[in-house]
Amino acid sequence: MESRHKKYVQDLLKKADIEIGGTRPWDMVVHDERLYKRVISKGSLGLGEAYMDGWWDVKELDQFFHKAISAGLGKEIEYNFSSLFVYLTSFLSNGQKKNPFKVGEEHYDTGNDLFEKMLDKRMVYTCGYWKDADSLDKAQEDKLDMVCRKIGLSSGQSVLDIGCGWGSYLKFAAEKYGAKGFGVTVSKEQAQFIESNKGNLPINVFLQDYKDVEGKFDHVISLGMFEHVGRKNYRTYMEKAREVLSDEGVFLLHTIGKDKSSVSIDPWIEKYIFPHGFIPSYKEIAEAADGLFVMEDWHNFGPDYDKTLMAWFHNFDKHWPELKDKYGDRFYRMWKYYLLSCAGAFRSRKIELWQIVFSKKGIPGGFKGR
Repeated sequence: MESRHKKYVQDLLKKADIEIGGTRPWDMVVHDERLYKRVISKGSLGLGEAYMDGWWDVKELDQFFHKAISAGLGKEIEYNFSSLFVYLTSFLSNGQKKNPFKVGEEHYDTGNDLFEKMLDKRMVYTCGYWKDADSLDKAQEDKLDMVCRKIGLSSGQSVLDIGCGWGSYLKFAAEKYGAKGFGVTVSKEQAQFIESNKGNLPINVFLQDYKDVEGKFDHVISLGMFEHVGRKNYRTYMEKAREVLSDEGVFLLHTIGKDKSSVSIDPWIEKYIFPHGFIPSYKEIAEAADGLFVMEDWHNFGPDYDKTLMAWFHNFDKHWPELKDKYGDRFYRMWKYYLLSCAGAFRSRKIELWQIVFSKKGIPGGFKGR
């Protein structure tokens, strides 16, 4: 039986030019023969958990996943009990609505020390813009500046950041553009960090769900938060963005996306990294915004997320000796798997990064923000 399981996995990996026991950077080294049955019975969840348990290794995980995802291997092992349970839970329930603070508690509150070591100097936890950048710091500053230019931000204007992270955009907009910043987050650690580091800047942060935001703002932005909204809540999210946006304002949505609508969720990512996470398709975004906004611009720079994730892993790996005693070896393997598997996914172009610019009534003369 074990040899049959092994042959199945070997044959599967060959479709992606991956060998077991090979010498290339993307070839798999198996330390525990139970791996094969675990992968067949639990799919991507079993593969990720086996890696965390040290059952297999590969020299360059990002290359392994780039080849595996490009070859469509995920679909071959997608239909198993673990995946089915996650899909049905997502389809039948609305976890994001029931407990919107869960992702904050389980992911973003992991530890500010971890994110300070991993991210750039401004602590931006979204895709950088690498067009003219040769460092992570520059790529993130260029991205923040591009967002300000796209919405036409000017001194004295108010801007709401839905899912404001550690306040990187709010601080940048206040420092460089003289804006008044308002942010909402579901992470207690993020809210406390912003309050402790905002100095005299005109920034206000609220620990609350986006649905509870009130007031009017000259502009609204959201960088990397829409992936936590959930497919059943997209319309509610768009309605809230329109409600709080001034009539002449601009709403910029920055989100990971995919080209095909589905209820598919990666069970490993769901369990260990982003609970209740869901990647939208462009169809789902368009339907959610239908009749609410004029779509002014749709910018795809998905390959830049590959570079960003590799830079994050480099920082994480470099500083691991300072973090090891607190987090432990199993966390290291989990976090490495998360960052490098995602880098491979963006490199394969199976997922993208979009910045979409919306207005209520159309920008006079058209959009000129890039």
